[in-house]
Amino acid sequence: MNVVLLPGDGIGPEVIAEAGKVLAAVVPEVEISEHPLGSEAIARTGEALPASTLTACQGADGVLLGAVGSGDYSWSTSNPEDGMFALRRVLDVYANLRPFRAPGIDLLIVRELVGGLYFGVRGTRPDGTVFDTCEYHPDQVDRVLRRGFELARSRRGRLTSVDKANVLATSRMWRQRALALAAEYPEVELDHLLVDTAAMRLVQAPESFDVIVTENTFGDILSDIAAALAGGLGVAASASLADSGPGLFEPVHGTAPDIAGRGVANPTAAIRSVAMLLEHGLGRPAEAARLDAALDRVAATVQTPDQGGTATTAEFGDAIVAALATDPSEELADA
Repeated sequence: MNVVLLPGDGIGPEVIAEAGKVLAAVVPEVEISEHPLGSEAIARTGEALPASTLTACQGADGVLLGAVGSGDYSWSTSNPEDGMFALRRVLDVYANLRPFRAPGIDLLIVRELVGGLYFGVRGTRPDGTVFDTCEYHPDQVDRVLRRGFELARSRRGRLTSVDKANVLATSRMWRQRALALAAEYPEVELDHLLVDTAAMRLVQAPESFDVIVTENTFGDILSDIAAALAGGLGVAASASLADSGPGLFEPVHGTAPDIAGRGVANPTAAIRSVAMLLEHGLGRPAEAARLDAALDRVAATVQTPDQGGTATTAEFGDAIVAALATDPSEELADA
């Protein structure tokens, strides 16, 4: 097994260091290599996604990414986010999975990740008008909808497709494709919500959702709302999956430059992303469940400053490794 670490910017290197430590503790035989992406890569090579980094990612079984976006590189033709978007596009990780669990809440958002507004044609006209284009091909829509149906079928059998079909042509096509595919999944209950209604219902009744599937921009916004309901961005993980090739696993939070280098960042989201890497990237669901359970145990007693505690980033990671070494499920099996 070969996993590439991309520490990124800001607090990324700090949380990814702990994630790598935990991954090695769970699966000692994994081969781990580290490569630059984002501001650090621009500083070294002038490119946000160096060719050597891309080659390493393409040859990996999974890629674990920190966060990108800090630093002022206005002098460069590239910016840190360019590298992240290019990596997503080349790996074709079109299905972004964002699970959210809290008391009374167990929902999964499936966000289309390589199309729509963020990847459409953009520019400025001679009169000063600036434009961004939202485009989707039916094949792009079908594959992420299928992923949503399949995940819903493996959970509680309810899929909510979110669009803006009362206004947008892309959303009307999206809804038509969802209705057409529903016939192939009779065991899944499909409903449709406009994105504004979905946002309101997420706040009012998050427990009413099982799986939400939606396009790129809507998914970006709705997943942040869901994160706020389930402990905040600091503990939210994600998996971005392709139909073949390596997946991209990353915490949802940003680079947090205000606390970078202080050793106080909460690595929970990065370590949760390791659990998703184990399950969806390395085919090790038992180890993923073991890591999730260890995280739950540690989080109850060890808190970083954002959670009201005093533990450092490294101390939290060490506590996870220690919890894995004294896994009560293993002790029960031995008995």
